[in-house]
Amino acid sequence: MAQADSQPARYRTLEIARSDDGFATVVLNRPERLNTLSNELRREFVDALAALEQDPSVRVLVLTGAGRAFSAGMDLDEWGATGEIAAGAYDNDPVRAIRAFSGPVIGAINGLAMTGGLEIALSCDLLVASTQARFADTHAHVGLLPGWGGSVRMARVIGLARAKELAFTGRYLGAEEALDWGMVNHVVEPEALMPKAEEIARQMAAAVPETLKAYKRLLDEGAALGMNEALALERRLSIENNSQADRASIDARVAAMVARRKKSR
Repeated sequence: MAQADSQPARYRTLEIARSDDGFATVVLNRPERLNTLSNELRREFVDALAALEQDPSVRVLVLTGAGRAFSAGMDLDEWGATGEIAAGAYDNDPVRAIRAFSGPVIGAINGLAMTGGLEIALSCDLLVASTQARFADTHAHVGLLPGWGGSVRMARVIGLARAKELAFTGRYLGAEEALDWGMVNHVVEPEALMPKAEEIARQMAAAVPETLKAYKRLLDEGAALGMNEALALERRLSIENNSQADRASIDARVAAMVARRKKSR
């Protein structure tokens, strides 16, 4: 289990816990406001992820929310009468911060992930959802458009027709339906959510750090390219990475992997 940082609290809207197993957990911590994305939270989130990116002991992130919501989206109490903070929503962009983290990011969706909260969830590399999780995109029903890549990622993750249904109706998508649609990877009971997310994080963090980062880049960039361009990217990155691997290191890593799998049985 990840342990809370021993240093004095640095953030008011986040909790950060580092594990000795190579991952850190970031908790959106405004439960009384359903973890809505205030200016302060977004600023602290961007700062925290930049700091974790620079920490070589943190290779994987787990992102979750405190209380009964993952995040209900933007804090509309901060939205001025004429919407003057609309442009400011692109400052301290939480989705950009997630995409800038070079290792895997696991979303542990504990409850409601709505609108901006859904955009954050979709920017994670994979999602583990509690049976209590619900997903919704209400942008169109409140007269706003997504600005953190939600329309792009939603269509790519669940397909254009389903993305249109979710965006245009604003309806809630339950955890099991989200699993069926390919939005989430696993659905577990609430008490199993963090153990499952941490188990996956631990498995990922056991990979060779630089290769893990390169493989994430390969999958992300390759998915946005045509077939020939994607194959060329794979060939280039493969040569760069594999030319640095020696037989002794490979043998040692194979032995370590086998030992871990025997231990986990």
